[in-house]
Amino acid sequence: MKIAVVGGGSTYTPELIDGFARLRDELPLTEIALVDPDVHRLELVAGMARRMLAHAGHPATVLATTSVEEGVAGAQAVMLQLRIGGQAARNVDETLPLECGCVGQETTGAGGLAKALRTVPVVLDIAEKIRTHAPDAWIIDFTNPVGIVTRALLEAGHRAIGLCNVAIGFQRRFAANLGVTADRISLGHVGLNHLTWERSVLLDGVDVLPRLLENHAEEIAQDVGLSAGLVRHLGVVPSYYLRYFYEHDLVVEEQRSKPSRAAEVAAMETTLLEMYADPSVNTKPELLGKRGGAFYSEAAVALIASLLGDRGDTQVVNLRNNGTLPFLGDEAVIEVPATITATGATALPVEEVQPLFAGLIAHVTAYETLALEAALHGGRERVADALLAHPLIGQASLSEDLAQRLIDANRRYLPWANV
Repeated sequence: MKIAVVGGGSTYTPELIDGFARLRDELPLTEIALVDPDVHRLELVAGMARRMLAHAGHPATVLATTSVEEGVAGAQAVMLQLRIGGQAARNVDETLPLECGCVGQETTGAGGLAKALRTVPVVLDIAEKIRTHAPDAWIIDFTNPVGIVTRALLEAGHRAIGLCNVAIGFQRRFAANLGVTADRISLGHVGLNHLTWERSVLLDGVDVLPRLLENHAEEIAQDVGLSAGLVRHLGVVPSYYLRYFYEHDLVVEEQRSKPSRAAEVAAMETTLLEMYADPSVNTKPELLGKRGGAFYSEAAVALIASLLGDRGDTQVVNLRNNGTLPFLGDEAVIEVPATITATGATALPVEEVQPLFAGLIAHVTAYETLALEAALHGGRERVADALLAHPLIGQASLSEDLAQRLIDANRRYLPWANV
């Protein structure tokens, strides 16, 4: 069984390799292809991957290539984990909006739009190569903004499912709170990628969310960056990303007072690459745990194993709405629990979503529709319209100003901006 990882030169890739090695019975791989245009990083990460597999006694071979065509050929699944422009572009995404008084974040708001503009065309080009050289492969998208990128893939007719680690992170956290194994916990997870709420936490089928909020509200609130009072009032557990909406001005103030997350990660990546270059290092460095993406490897293995093994289990993924949330169009991409089989993902029924949450979901979905239009077709007006529709921006003069700033900062990645 062959899996390809496009963006395989990422310093995060050894987290995936660690998961593949630990969960070999669940996903018996024979070849892992790492695809990346950065030859130096690719060689370091591939060498690290080979040592990790050898140390774990895993028989899979590692192919390192700059060619998408070579990397994906014959693969049963292709994982996308791209960052167009690297940490330098991310730093702009996180700092430029702050100049205008807006949250600086790489997946939502103005920064998220900038990333979508850079990323969607590249992902679609890669997906066409996958269609040609691995027509039966599933595309697993971990590339942010996952909701917009997955929607672009689906609208282009690709076999794609979006994946995020937020839900599995909550599952593991709640299991630890309750002192039980994670497989006994399932979530009433609903919303869009990076805009979700846990409305129930089932332990062996019984909702224990009220107990969690009663006994662990302070701890949960600290994890998601909100007050315990707000979490208790909502009666649900919001994802960390809701902090950007519920505490916008406070977040802006905090972000202006410290280095960007991109700067922190860039420094971390330098150290990680030095570790990967050391031939004596053959296990996942502890530092990698601070890089982000906890439990992603386990979520990815579970999803691929279910798609290829027709397991029919339940996992939280990003997929077409198709009537699941009646206040959204069928074409919207939502993040909810779904049954995973060889034919793909089918969303489970979702109880009616309260207006307090549904309003924000609908608002951000409208933005994502316009963001995809801007990413596909370009144009300053489309960029400004997407910003105007975003609840974190939503002012005409601000949207116009930010649109021009984003375009100027990303011209090298936007062919239409230089015509």
